[in-house]
Amino acid sequence: MRQVPDADIWTLRSNARAELVRYTRRRLARQLASSGCSSAQIDEAARVLDPQALTLTFARRFATYKRPTLLLHDPERLVRILTNPDRPVQLLIAGKAHPADEPGQAMIREWTQFIRRRPEVRPHVVFLSDYDMLLTEQLVHGVDVWINNPRRPWEACGTSGMKILANGGLNLSELDGWWAEAYADDVGWAIGDGKERGEDPQWDAAEADALYTKLEQEIIPLFYNRDTDGLPIAWIKCVRESMARLTPQYSADRAVREYTEKYYLPGASAYHERVKDDGASAARIVSWRQQVAESWNTARFGPVRVQTNDGYHHFESSIQLGDLSPEFVRVELYASTSPGGSPERHVMTRDIGPEQASTNSYVYKARVPATRPADDFTPRLIPYKDEAMVPLEASEILWQR
Repeated sequence: MRQVPDADIWTLRSNARAELVRYTRRRLARQLASSGCSSAQIDEAARVLDPQALTLTFARRFATYKRPTLLLHDPERLVRILTNPDRPVQLLIAGKAHPADEPGQAMIREWTQFIRRRPEVRPHVVFLSDYDMLLTEQLVHGVDVWINNPRRPWEACGTSGMKILANGGLNLSELDGWWAEAYADDVGWAIGDGKERGEDPQWDAAEADALYTKLEQEIIPLFYNRDTDGLPIAWIKCVRESMARLTPQYSADRAVREYTEKYYLPGASAYHERVKDDGASAARIVSWRQQVAESWNTARFGPVRVQTNDGYHHFESSIQLGDLSPEFVRVELYASTSPGGSPERHVMTRDIGPEQASTNSYVYKARVPATRPADDFTPRLIPYKDEAMVPLEASEILWQR
């Protein structure tokens, strides 16, 4: 892709966008006819959209966490963006809600009412119903910018944004799902700060403002700034880099390879380990699992002592294991995710003495860097066996209180 001339890339994109506009007009006409609209309304479908205008798409299942109406936060500002006579923008909305999801259905109505009540935007905004694979195929082929603005951390992946890569579309997305890994400022645009904010309406408003600003100050100017040959060189550069770098990285080829290498082959190896020697390993795991389940409720944590010096927290936690074998469990210090970081787990070591062994009561110790408060860390007891998969095969857990 880095060898393809600018003019060829722009021709590819222009032809794809024009085909999407033709397809949208035909589909909208059928949609209006099936809804019982007048002949005049159906005829209007042939005049919506502009094959040369910047084309944005929001297309996915309508659910509250996906925030399908974020672009409607400030309708007047959206209208100004869409109807700018010098730099027009058009928006394709598509999606459906689960039959039992009333809030999702209400969001669809918000969009359809916005289009119905604002005649000035009708040439620029189309809602396409009956969202299906055929429609998706057309959208990912022709769109210029694919918008995705879910609340972190609820985006499972975001494969629709990956599908536009091979077609030369660009992504404008929340830093969630695949885009949290893929984003760079030379291949697309991001909103949000990569942190989780919950259902905070003030944060929704801030991200809506950021979305509008990103469109007004970066995306739209980049698309419409042309050289003497009428080519948007900076836009084409972004398209080229997105296609060259991201398309091979976010593909079914990678997905199959990583699933095979990380899960299927290790799973097959684990299976063979468990069935060899007439299933001796599997038998040991079953016996361990039964003993852990039967004795788990007899374990009790005692007090925790912490000293901080020389840049380290020194933890000591006493625990009465009851009927549990100390070989069947592990004590960890756990701290939840810190801003910009990840959860911490530190295995605690067990002091062994004659008196402790006789009472099955032990002191576990750990030393951790004092880079975060000692109160962030909590001892916990979990099952442990090197042959087993925890917590998949033993999900018990006991927290120190």
